[in-house]
Amino acid sequence: MQVLKQFPAFVERYYSQGLYPLISKISRMLFGWVPFSVGDFFYLIIIVLAIRWCYKNFRKFKTQAVDLILEIVAATSIVYFMFHFLWGFNYYREPLHTTLNINATYTTEQLVSITKKLIAKSHKMHRELGFADSTKIDLPYSQAEMFKSTKNGFTNLKKEFPSLELSPQSLKKSNWSLGLTYMGYSGYLNPFSGEAQVNALIKTYKFPVVSSHEQAHQLGFAKENEANFIATLASIYNDDPYIQYAGYIFALRYCVNEISRRDSDKYQELLTTINPGILESYREMREFWNSYDNPFEEFSKGFYNLFLKANNQPKGIKTYSYMVALVVNHFEDKPL
Repeated sequence: MQVLKQFPAFVERYYSQGLYPLISKISRMLFGWVPFSVGDFFYLIIIVLAIRWCYKNFRKFKTQAVDLILEIVAATSIVYFMFHFLWGFNYYREPLHTTLNINATYTTEQLVSITKKLIAKSHKMHRELGFADSTKIDLPYSQAEMFKSTKNGFTNLKKEFPSLELSPQSLKKSNWSLGLTYMGYSGYLNPFSGEAQVNALIKTYKFPVVSSHEQAHQLGFAKENEANFIATLASIYNDDPYIQYAGYIFALRYCVNEISRRDSDKYQELLTTINPGILESYREMREFWNSYDNPFEEFSKGFYNLFLKANNQPKGIKTYSYMVALVVNHFEDKPL
């Protein structure tokens, strides 16, 4: 694993664009049609077997500790290898800005310019959807309808980026949505079954974006910031104006937050120019997460942060600026 980290071009060519697309497609074909999460069922079986093993071998630790520890390490190493073989090697691929041939850096002036364009576009779409500036927009679809609609964004995106073909779908609501919410997560990819899982409790404006985010993971974009960027594009390129709107205000939130870290005065200035209806969507989502705030979330996020750092994401969860860099440099010479 450590050797492969040093050769991202090799991983990109032979795994991420070579072997992995085949693995991913087979996984989606095998499990995508099943109405429930097969991967979650596998997890449940593993937990039950682990508890059973501990119960059977608890007393043996006094006399066979070395053998039992070796057995645990051996089993863990197999799981660790399968995780990487089935998906995890994508953490070591080339950065997305390299494969897209765009810059990874940007100035505050560029950021402010793109943010103003995103504000103008979001306002325009808000009005075109028939809502007053002060009204929060809820997407008028069921979660199943939004799942189905997200495929259109990837179909359109494929014309510009052929590697983003997504067929068939394997996108499902998580069986553990309540627990997932208490842990502070909107969704996850099961690397062993290739199923994309979405938290069924999250609010509607984020639902199609999170769905696209998890499908970006399915396509081999393991890093969170890169999956966020792909989700933004897939939402914006969608034919449905509501999903487009969700994509624009998702990208806008990231850009505005980055401005707040760079220039607080400019942040306050721009904040006053954003429609109250858009700000209400942000407030609603923030209050949703705050209502589930608990000490375990900090532990969970801390563990995941360490996991990301161990898998070629040195900044862990806090990788906002790279997502913004991709947005700024991709849309700088393109109309919004």
